[in-house]
Amino acid sequence: MAHTIESRLSEAGITLPDAAAPAANYVSYVHFGTSLQTSGQLPMENGKLAMTGKLGGTVSLEDGQKAAKLCAINILAQAKAALGGDWDRLGRLLKLTVFVASEASFTEQHKVANGASDFMVEILGDIGRHARSAVGVPALPLDAPVEIEALFEIQ
Repeated sequence: MAHTIESRLSEAGITLPDAAAPAANYVSYVHFGTSLQTSGQLPMENGKLAMTGKLGGTVSLEDGQKAAKLCAINILAQAKAALGGDWDRLGRLLKLTVFVASEASFTEQHKVANGASDFMVEILGDIGRHARSAVGVPALPLDAPVEIEALFEIQ
């Protein structure tokens, strides 16, 4: 499994960043039993927020999907750190919860979330197929357009 995930990341041209440290009084992830819960991840790239704004406003659907993919990349970085780099301990992705900063008239949060969902299946294969919620919210930290948290099964 470890080789497969690393090779899929490489084929996709993705180098996982170092897992970001928490920005306040929380932890980046929590192990409980056979589960791993990540804190919400923002669309960070090279240590900075890649974009700001709201879907249905200054952020296009395509840019929202890119933001969701960046969140997913950061989720995998957190998972890798939580597992001590041992991808063989990853059971499957159980659920993504996707928060989309949206104007009131925007109703395509599910399409924004596809940016993360499609990426997770591309990289993780069948263990990346997951349950999901996509929720429109009025604002997110730092004016981020998307924030995503994940729940994984671990071994």
